[in-house]
Amino acid sequence: QVQLVESGGGLVQAGGSLRLACAASGIIFSLYDMAWYRQAPGKQRELVAHITSGMSTTYADSVKGRFTISRNNLENTAFLQMNSLKPEDTAVYYCTISGKWGQGTQVTVSS
Repeated sequence: QVQLVESGGGLVQAGGSLRLACAASGIIFSLYDMAWYRQAPGKQRELVAHITSGMSTTYADSVKGRFTISRNNLENTAFLQMNSLKPEDTAVYYCTISGKWGQGTQVTVSS
């Protein structure tokens, strides 16, 4: 079955950077679009970034110019490079592909 495992979250000061990774198994990764979402306490889960199987990308307005989504189809892994982090980026970050979700990784940005 499809498994997604996120990693790379942590505590960082405002202005800092983190790189999240999402390792996929049980799926022909290269054939599918994938996306990163986040959910802050008391808020709905929201789309952060999306990348198609053809490498086209889209971003939420709140992260444009600061976050970069990418994927390595040979390693079945997707990434989310997050720069210039802000306290409002604090959330649990999830990757998703083909209707499946990872367990999430916590990102906390201190002011």
